Amino acid sequence: MIKRILSCGLLTCLFTTAVFAQKKPDFIPFINQKHAWVDSVFNTLTPKQKIGQLFLVRAHTNLGEKYIDSVAKVIEKEQLGGLVVFQGGPVRHANMFNKYQKASKVPLLITFDGEWGLGMRMPDSTISYPYQMTLGAIQNNSLIYDMGRQIAKDFLRIGMHFNFAPVVDINNNPKNPVINFRSFGDDKNNVTQKAKAYMDGMVAGGILASLKHFPGHGDTDVDSHYDLPQLKFDKKRLMELEIFPFKELIQAGAPSVMVAHMNIPALDATPNIPSSISKKVVTDLLRNELGFKGLTVTDAMDMKGVKKHFPNGEADVMAIAAGHDLLEVSENSGRAIDLIEKAIKSGRISQADLDARVKKVLAAKLWLGLNKYQKVNTNNLINDLNDASSKTLVQRLADAAVTVVKSDRGLRRFDNKRKTAIVSIGIDKAQDFEKGMASQLTDFTQIYVKGNENEGQLDSLMKLARDHKQVILAIHDNRSRPRSELELSEDVKMFIDKLAGRRTISVLFTNPYALNSVDVMRSSSVVLTYQNDGFMQKAAIKLFTKQLKATGKLPVTINKDLKFGEGI
Repeated sequence: MIKRILSCGLLTCLFTTAVFAQKKPDFIPFINQKHAWVDSVFNTLTPKQKIGQLFLVRAHTNLGEKYIDSVAKVIEKEQLGGLVVFQGGPVRHANMFNKYQKASKVPLLITFDGEWGLGMRMPDSTISYPYQMTLGAIQNNSLIYDMGRQIAKDFLRIGMHFNFAPVVDINNNPKNPVINFRSFGDDKNNVTQKAKAYMDGMVAGGILASLKHFPGHGDTDVDSHYDLPQLKFDKKRLMELEIFPFKELIQAGAPSVMVAHMNIPALDATPNIPSSISKKVVTDLLRNELGFKGLTVTDAMDMKGVKKHFPNGEADVMAIAAGHDLLEVSENSGRAIDLIEKAIKSGRISQADLDARVKKVLAAKLWLGLNKYQKVNTNNLINDLNDASSKTLVQRLADAAVTVVKSDRGLRRFDNKRKTAIVSIGIDKAQDFEKGMASQLTDFTQIYVKGNENEGQLDSLMKLARDHKQVILAIHDNRSRPRSELELSEDVKMFIDKLAGRRTISVLFTNPYALNSVDVMRSSSVVLTYQNDGFMQKAAIKLFTKQLKATGKLPVTINKDLKFGEGI
């Protein structure tokens, strides 16, 4: 059994982590060098355990103790390399990590999809930062760097080491069903700059970051969770657009790249082959042509985009043969390990190549300090993950993102003593924006339009709204994720069109592409906040109270009149 340091006082742990983070060497050279600890661990592993180090198993705490125990048995039996963490709660997660680390011969690498922080999987108990599309509007990239540092701090506090972020896909398809608001936008330079700030912040904070989804998932209209998307562009276009951020960020020292499940004939003409398991994509293009020497990781191997055409574990074998270091969420890791062992014996996979990848994964664990693994202390954990400085940073990001896309004249003339109608679309009770504005206005009427009213009801509400000197039209997208189109009836859209006049200030708490769903551009001012969360609603209130001057710029081109980079 490999000896590990298993406990220390919480303050000592945090101090050690902070010092180690400050003194970390550059990741890419480090994992490609020889290390005594790596060799000593490697030499204790059986052939199957070596293969197991390349697998990341799914972990939840919201599916009950039986599920948690079943994963523990897999870890103990197969000695896998790490976890991909999904939904649950912080304390339950930390206890689960402690349990799994105890069952593992080698410290586990714990990974997480935290594009907007821990709140992406634990929204009810941890902080969510703005979506990347919202961040794409920010002009001060140092704020995004600070966010990366803070997210790294939260990861280390809960016992995680590796964030599958940032998304560097260029969202040049407004109807993209899977990337969309998860992208920094449709301009390759802006995407690259924002992603670098986020990546650098996380790495400086002591965790790993992974660019995704190589070679670029932004111009697809199929979700690879459910089917295999195809990109039919030639290589020249791919290199100049989709691959551009990856190339730039690899040169800037990106620690990891996640490869997507997409069929790209220009890169590999094999019928139906996903990029994630293509040697031509992973080794020839990413490794050799782009010179990437960090960790490659597959997108989840249980997605239909990869297993549809290569079922029964064949995709897992092909992923290793393609050149990957880590496989995320195999459908059956035990079966995959057996198949890979057979592929090594048959000469399909080189033992030397596999050993080199295992040592690289172990070196990543060494870089993270897992040779001196510390048990997660759950005392005060939730408070630590929701501290005041994090909440302040969220609001600073929101304030910096809010964008005035048409004239600030209405906002400048806004008078909180004037008789005002607040017309809120898409909700039936006050949210943070309505509550905040109500506290600022001396004479106002609140009107709600849920979105399914008939023509007669809407006519009555129109008359009521027009009986006011000034109108605030607030359009909310109350769905869990902001989409490109608003789900409103044609009657409600007509109502919005009629109400959006010179006495009206329109505020949209929704996806920027939703500006194509409604016509609000006749309003005296139009404010875009990108999402419906409370921090964006509070930022919008600051515009009305003159506490904030909008500095955000559009991260995407919405139509011929609203183009990337515009904002008052």
